[in-house]
Amino acid sequence: MGTPDNGFPDDTDGDGVPDGGPLRHAVRLPPRPGLSVAWPSWVPESVAESLRGAGVQAPWTHQAEGAELAHAGHDVVVATGTASGKSLVYQLPVLSRFATDPRATALYLSPTKALAADQLRALTALGLDGVRPAAFDGDTPKEERDWARRNARWIFSNPDMLHRSLLPRHGRWAGFLRRLSYVVLDECHTYRGVFGSHVALLLRRLLRVATRYGARPTLVLASATVAEPAAFASRLTGRDVVAVTRDGSPSAGRTVALWEPPLLPELMGENGAPVRRPAAAESARMLADLVVEGARTLAFVRSRRGAELTALGAQRAVVDVDPELVPRIAAYRGGYLPEERRALESALAAGELLGVATTNALELGVDVAGLDAVVVAGFPGTRASFWQQAGRAGRARDEALVVLVARDDPMDTYLVNHPQALLGAPVESCVLDPSNPYVLAPQLVCAAAELPLTGHDVETVFGGEPARAVLDELVEDGVLRRRPAGWFWPSTREQPAASVDIRGSGLGQVAVVESDTCRMLGTVEAGSAPATAHPGAVYLHRGESYVVESLDLEAGVAMVRAEAPDWRTDARSTSDVEIVAVRGHRQLGPVQVCFGDTRVTSQVVAYQRRAPDGTVLETVPLELPAQELDTRAVWYSIDEQALADAGIRTARIPGALHAAEHAAIGLLPLFAICDRWDIGGMSTALHPQTGLPTVFVHDGHPGGAGLAERGHAVLADWLAATRSAIAGCECRAGCPSCVQSPKCGNGNVPLDKVGAVAVLDIVIAALDRERS
Repeated sequence: MGTPDNGFPDDTDGDGVPDGGPLRHAVRLPPRPGLSVAWPSWVPESVAESLRGAGVQAPWTHQAEGAELAHAGHDVVVATGTASGKSLVYQLPVLSRFATDPRATALYLSPTKALAADQLRALTALGLDGVRPAAFDGDTPKEERDWARRNARWIFSNPDMLHRSLLPRHGRWAGFLRRLSYVVLDECHTYRGVFGSHVALLLRRLLRVATRYGARPTLVLASATVAEPAAFASRLTGRDVVAVTRDGSPSAGRTVALWEPPLLPELMGENGAPVRRPAAAESARMLADLVVEGARTLAFVRSRRGAELTALGAQRAVVDVDPELVPRIAAYRGGYLPEERRALESALAAGELLGVATTNALELGVDVAGLDAVVVAGFPGTRASFWQQAGRAGRARDEALVVLVARDDPMDTYLVNHPQALLGAPVESCVLDPSNPYVLAPQLVCAAAELPLTGHDVETVFGGEPARAVLDELVEDGVLRRRPAGWFWPSTREQPAASVDIRGSGLGQVAVVESDTCRMLGTVEAGSAPATAHPGAVYLHRGESYVVESLDLEAGVAMVRAEAPDWRTDARSTSDVEIVAVRGHRQLGPVQVCFGDTRVTSQVVAYQRRAPDGTVLETVPLELPAQELDTRAVWYSIDEQALADAGIRTARIPGALHAAEHAAIGLLPLFAICDRWDIGGMSTALHPQTGLPTVFVHDGHPGGAGLAERGHAVLADWLAATRSAIAGCECRAGCPSCVQSPKCGNGNVPLDKVGAVAVLDIVIAALDRERS
């Protein structure tokens, strides 16, 4: 499902706001007929017959176009809507090649195990002889992995296994790699930011090893609708890729509603701010109502905890109406054990579950047929992800409902009150930077361990000069050895891939273990563990509450006990930003605008126990180690006299800057493909290096992910939207919908809403003068 051309096209119905209630906007997207063509002449009848038996009578136009390109040996990306049948684009050339070449092999990579398992099930159901597909992921038992390596022709895996197992042991896979004809990259739009940069270099490692074995596989990429798909796919793979974007599949009619939960006058939030009914609670109510009506519904939420709470809330809501519906509602999220995930996936596919609250783990193309509705609890960070989630509804070609429930957040508030920014704007470009030294260095080490790196490899595969600079440092540090023939990994050492995390912070995972039973409940990312799994934190798993007893970051273990306290916990932290190098500087009258390298030091110093209504019951000090992050930031500094002239005296400066910082972080995802948890910030009335009141917004990943750089490039538009969100909020002194942040380490103190508007007016005026 893609965005309408302008958000309010002539053939939509019922757009507008019927009253001043929580429904801010509604628009009906009309159904679209499908355009089919004949099977390509090169498709064997046995393959076509199996596909017809699975319900595919003929390919849609984009399926045939993409399959023709791949069959002819062109690298291709198919960027069409959700449920448009992109799988057929790679199934046709791969299965046809298998039918004519009994030795050919193929590799399928997806970002999630669930998607790979779903595609494997669909392929197996075709019942074709000689295909021999097999899963190869972290859940695959050793004996099945061994069988797959020796016998499988089509491996279904993910980047993690390619990185940690297949490439480091490529000699054991020589037979498979020598005959490798196709590499499929499903849902490739997810490969963005730091993870995408790792995957880009991982693909270069794969193609380099395949070349050593004499293979040059054709690449077939499938993507949701993204901006400039050919350019993105080419950056990702390092090869020229042709894009297929004209969607020939039919689409069901959908009504898209933008919903802002009402303010709760009887409750006051942090520091007396007004609060809205939480998006998770509103979504739980909607999920329950839809399940009671018999509508198969997915509710997408932003966090693992949110998935648990939404499912639990929906179960409680239906118990008095029909207790038999309670087991037909469940949560699905990352961190579950493999057997739990598989059971939930099977129950969902079989229709045993009516309502599922899920993280974006089910955003991707797992085949869930017949969904009637999708509830999106909070803008998912990008327009591309929103349309991907929305497209899960209506797969049965009946009318479907999509509801975006706004969180108490600047971005969500802005979008539901400026619907054209969501429904009428194009989807974002995917940002990745394979030259990021924090990504490039470990990937080059892994590549050298697989095969010694030559000068030709450095120039043609890994980017030339940036790679040479990183290699010089690796040699100087003794990590690699330089010889006339190239760069070598010392053979006496273990393979480095096991210590390189291609996802998240790079700090690995922390296991959450129940102390009484020693049962592992799940995992949390080590980088976020001090804030989410600190001693005393309340941890949720599948609707059950636990309290963290201890956190050992070195051992990677958090011990918890089963307990259901009547409070929740919020971490409190301090942070500082050091400017390491300035890469861009503009002096605009009283305003300085900069972009560069920074070192961010943060430390969780306490946590608060809060009652269900948000009241602080107790603040408990913590002693956890400080964490350093070398990353990139955009910042602006303002002369204190300019602030005084705008009515912001010295005492108000901290609150005005702090509020402007929070809101800007909340709105950056409108301009860069990220969410607010990918970025951070810090504001100070006097920064020791600038000597001025300064606001920083920085990437949340080592080396940066291109987000601050993007913010620097669009600073005027970004800050203008930020100002609009603050000024347009109906609260008096600031609330979560405008300037309060859910991850503020200072408890959202101090904040000055009026002062934030004045700060932004100063910077915007300076930027406008520069543009004029």
